[in-house]
Amino acid sequence: MRRIACGGFLLLFFATSVHSQEASIPPGDNLIAEGIPTVPASLAEAVRRYTEFRRAAFLSWHPTKREMLIRTRFAETVQVHQVRFPGGARSQLTFFSDPVHGAAYPPKDAPWFVFSKDAGGNEFYQFYRYDLETGDVTLLTDGKARNSSPVFSNSGDRLAYSSTRRNGKDTDLYIIRPVDPGSDRLLAQLEGGGWRALDWSPDDRMLLVLEFISANESYLWVFDVATGQSTLLTPKSGAAPVSYGGGRFSRDGKGLYVTTDRDAEFHRLTYLDLATKRHTSLTDPITWGVEDFDLSRDGKWLAFVTNEDGVSVLHVLETATGRERPVPKLPVGVIGGLQWHANSTELGLTFESVRTPADAYSYNVTTGTVERWTHSETGGLITETLPDPQLVRWKSFDGLPISGFLYRPPARFSGKRPVAVSIHGGPESQARPHFLARDNYWLNELGVALLYPNIRGSAGYGKTFLKLDNGRLRQDAYKDVGALLDWIKTRPELDAERVMVGGASYGGHVALVAGTLYNDRVRCLLDIVGISNLVTFLQNTESYRRDLRRAEYGDERDPEMRAFLEGIAPVHNADKLKRPLFIVQGKNDPRVPLSEAEQMVATIRTNGTPVWYLLAKDEGHGFSKKKNVDYLFYASVLFMQKYLLQ
Repeated sequence: MRRIACGGFLLLFFATSVHSQEASIPPGDNLIAEGIPTVPASLAEAVRRYTEFRRAAFLSWHPTKREMLIRTRFAETVQVHQVRFPGGARSQLTFFSDPVHGAAYPPKDAPWFVFSKDAGGNEFYQFYRYDLETGDVTLLTDGKARNSSPVFSNSGDRLAYSSTRRNGKDTDLYIIRPVDPGSDRLLAQLEGGGWRALDWSPDDRMLLVLEFISANESYLWVFDVATGQSTLLTPKSGAAPVSYGGGRFSRDGKGLYVTTDRDAEFHRLTYLDLATKRHTSLTDPITWGVEDFDLSRDGKWLAFVTNEDGVSVLHVLETATGRERPVPKLPVGVIGGLQWHANSTELGLTFESVRTPADAYSYNVTTGTVERWTHSETGGLITETLPDPQLVRWKSFDGLPISGFLYRPPARFSGKRPVAVSIHGGPESQARPHFLARDNYWLNELGVALLYPNIRGSAGYGKTFLKLDNGRLRQDAYKDVGALLDWIKTRPELDAERVMVGGASYGGHVALVAGTLYNDRVRCLLDIVGISNLVTFLQNTESYRRDLRRAEYGDERDPEMRAFLEGIAPVHNADKLKRPLFIVQGKNDPRVPLSEAEQMVATIRTNGTPVWYLLAKDEGHGFSKKKNVDYLFYASVLFMQKYLLQ
């Protein structure tokens, strides 16, 4: 009996040990987790339906058929799929371990399309030709440099694009015939990392090119495709910098349709006469900015999207009369990726709302109908019950109005609710009413209120607001977060004693700063690929983007600016940060290098502050592979349960 009892005990002990091992979720082979407790399998099961959603984005119309290419995920990464009719099956065409970022058919019929892909999140994109008849994939670019912004000629035989292959820093212009990789040639050697082609002239002899200096300053050029000779269209002298966005040649080649904040606070859709250089605004009655547009193949229609307090509104303008055509009103959400079909009657687009993940749609300008081409799954989550965000406003330290989107938990959660503040990156980005994806779990199951602020420096509120955090004004953006924490105290439904501040990229930087400035007003911090020192960031970010970021943050090579940036660096003020911190980083990040996370982790550890650290060896500026994203989500839930909710 005793031996049996002893054997039973050993058997029970062995079974329990095995069960314990099986009942946990280890980090994947490409993840390094430090300080993160074991993730129980029960947690993964509890959150499963919040992780099994998909998104789909419209990429390109077929040049002759009513078919489209989209991006969506069926396994670990986003790949190119073909959809032959609205609601049709999504047929996967590419199968890579890394996500595909874009794809486009040529304007004229061809048995191939071109797509772009990087490796491990390094953003050194390469272009490939995919042959529809064979499934063969052919590398078109050098395989090493960063190649970006491809634009097909009207004839469809050539592709203009930007590349850093010459020195890794400057983005020169190249032209290639995709059917012949050996045809690749340098069109123009340029200085700076912000050059990209926008459009070809109707006769394919000229190339419209944007020179991007900063979010507030850019210029338009035309390049002779045969000789590479360039002509500046927009002057570089003036009382204040001017910003240009998209640009398209009119069908007669006599002018350009562009977006610009010239003589305005917001970007307007404007016609630029090439002979007189006169600008004529086409959207004066609209007081918000135009952020995307496309011209129909026959030149009759301009489709454009305005950003109205973060909400997208679709418009269609008749070029001959300048009058708008009534367009069905879409739900509150975000619209992007506008592209007219060759038939000039159907517009392809991507639409996303808080209740629907991104999906591909079309709008027929003749019939006025909107059709949904993809129906992305939501993992069984009943999205109709998800709450609408409330657009909230508060005043900062200097009286400047700041706004953001507040999501409240379901009514079953009583009392003051803990708050997760999520700050967007950029800084020239914007919090908008997107599908919250996994974050819906925090809202619906943990009862955490979610707040997405648009502090100064955010896009969408005019060029003056955009510049209010530049250079030595950086600390004013930090103070906007302090004002937000003060505002939370005034809200009876929010618990100012339980606030987590988090963010990605620049948002992660601001989260770190919040931990040093407002340590007594936050419970914990979540930093995803954030900057811990703007000086070391500027020194180590990839060279092709260094000057572009100096225009925003200041030039660290200037002794006075360097001293200022060092003084406000979170890594140099880490002794003031006493709250638990979760830092997340991709090893191959070309924007915010790995060293930014490592120096912050090392410094925090010497202070004795609790720090969790998650490093992905196969990711870049954020996580894109589902296994990695899921593990990060599990760990984030554990972090919130331990440090925010208790």
